[in-house]
Amino acid sequence: MSESQISIDSRVSTESRGSATTAAPGFAHEPGRDGTAATTPASTTPARTTPAPSAVLELLKPVTWFPPMWAFGCGVVASGVPLAGNWLVAVVGIVLAGPLVCATSQAVNDWYDREVDAINEPNRPIPSGRIPGTWGLRIAVAWTGLSLLVALALGPWVFVAAVVGLALAWAYSAPPLRLKRNGWWGNAACGLCYEGLAWVTGAAVMVGGGLPPAPSLILAALYSAGAHGIMTLNDFKSIKGDLQTGIRSLPAMLGPQRAATVACWMMAVPQVAVIGFLLAWDRQVEAAVIVVFLAGQLVMMQTFLKAPTARAIWYSGFGVPLFVFGMLASAFAVRGLVV
Repeated sequence: MSESQISIDSRVSTESRGSATTAAPGFAHEPGRDGTAATTPASTTPARTTPAPSAVLELLKPVTWFPPMWAFGCGVVASGVPLAGNWLVAVVGIVLAGPLVCATSQAVNDWYDREVDAINEPNRPIPSGRIPGTWGLRIAVAWTGLSLLVALALGPWVFVAAVVGLALAWAYSAPPLRLKRNGWWGNAACGLCYEGLAWVTGAAVMVGGGLPPAPSLILAALYSAGAHGIMTLNDFKSIKGDLQTGIRSLPAMLGPQRAATVACWMMAVPQVAVIGFLLAWDRQVEAAVIVVFLAGQLVMMQTFLKAPTARAIWYSGFGVPLFVFGMLASAFAVRGLVV
């Protein structure tokens, strides 16, 4: 073998060994098709210093706005006040419930959950770096202020509901309370924000910012309690990260099977109470409608309980809609009712 051939073979051998551990300057590794490490040019794009609008929208999670907007709509219906002549305040109120207050809670949660999300959902805007630095916190603070300003313009009881809802949103995620570390307290806070306070806000907006009638308040409280179980469904996907970071969600604390059983009871019992109140208020037709919706949920709960971790999302998609349709039926039942 010639000296030049020996030199070439030596360089090839050295480069092959080096490619398994380190990259040449200016390159990053990615797996080659033959099982060896390959090299690709490293990104030269400078680190982002401000978030892109698309990342901000993802941070605010529009998909989560529907529950409070629906509950707000139920409050509007329950008020018994016609929408004619009140469209503007109703629309502004819906924006307050969803794109403002609910979106604020999502921004706060993502900021204080950035370590957990690095395990469970590393592609979320903050852990992925698409919302850099302290921008996540800044957005949460700005949305809080904007929510309070809009609520103040809609009346005193709307403002009170917004203050309570925003306080719970921060207490849920932020230290020192960080209610989400305990599934009992955290889910109660979420249920109250997503359902009860949104319902009260909708009714209050329609009665000129005043306190809604007692039947509306009772239904708002009961559906808030039922939402505790719905919140538990969202925790099954995060059991691994919750256990690693010390967050005591109900699935992490009780185990999937017991947590699923608790969630089902929490969703079903308040609906039974709603049926009882509607019968007491002489609203038999609407009570019968909710009985049918509840029966459908009970059938699906049996399937969910057989494999709760695998079927939590399935139940959220098919069982929970019957719960929220029952909310609307009960809202129609108490339109303008004063007891």
